[in-house]
Amino acid sequence: MTSPPDRLLRRLEWQVVRRLDGRIQGAYRTAFRGNGIDFTDLREYSPEDDVRHIDWNVTARMDEPYVREYTEDRELTAWLVLDQSASMRFGASQGKDSVLAELAVCLARLFTQGGNQVGAVLYDNRYQRVVPPRTGRTHVLRLTHELTKASDRAPDGRTTDLAAMLHLAAATARRRGLVFVISDFIGELNWEPALRRLSQRHEVVAICVVDPMELDLPDLGLVLVEDAETGEQLLADTSDPLFRQRLRDEVAAREAAVAAAMRGAHVTAYRVTTDQDLVRVLIGMVRRSKRRRR
Repeated sequence: MTSPPDRLLRRLEWQVVRRLDGRIQGAYRTAFRGNGIDFTDLREYSPEDDVRHIDWNVTARMDEPYVREYTEDRELTAWLVLDQSASMRFGASQGKDSVLAELAVCLARLFTQGGNQVGAVLYDNRYQRVVPPRTGRTHVLRLTHELTKASDRAPDGRTTDLAAMLHLAAATARRRGLVFVISDFIGELNWEPALRRLSQRHEVVAICVVDPMELDLPDLGLVLVEDAETGEQLLADTSDPLFRQRLRDEVAAREAAVAAAMRGAHVTAYRVTTDQDLVRVLIGMVRRSKRRRR
């Protein structure tokens, strides 16, 4: 009898990974390639070069800007930085944590199929796990097992410390590579400096998972709303159009602030809703990445 993690992996391999064959396989790895870590040469700077590659010591000696050239590694190390806080368990039809798990497993399977290593950092305020990078289906199955562990921890009265999560990712992923940060990014907006530091060493892809009910609360009458992370409760009249409009305005302002922080950190950002088809999500990410690189 197969275990729940094995059933989940088999289902995703059949429903998602198999459907991607011939559409993004092979291209997926090159669409999200960061710069290699092996220095090969110096050359004079040209206007289309990335200023982050300027060698300032050589530039100072030569009185002309010079940039470093690198060779790309044949293999890639990818890291999945996964928010497992209480707010990720919210969802009308499917929890954000379920979408996170499926997306993480699919990404891990896609990269390991090409012989690349994948590691993971699973984080909430009180409990963190690091899965060292490995390759192969057995490793993806281990990651699936970690992601499907039941979590019934009570709220600790604090919002998720996303800055601490990103600091842990930076301390764990020491070798230059590709980092996927998957979260709802609910919490204090103090994580931009940590995300920017992470992106200075790695190519970072931030994926914000949201539920449609978080964007526009329907008319449900008088309901008791509880903050999943702090435990704070509020009696809300969702039949009041003014209340729903204020909520929409606050959501729009928060989304704009999150988007601005990601632009300030110079990361590639995507938003995924819990009702989206995972195949379309992955294909869309690849296409956008290719357009951005061109």
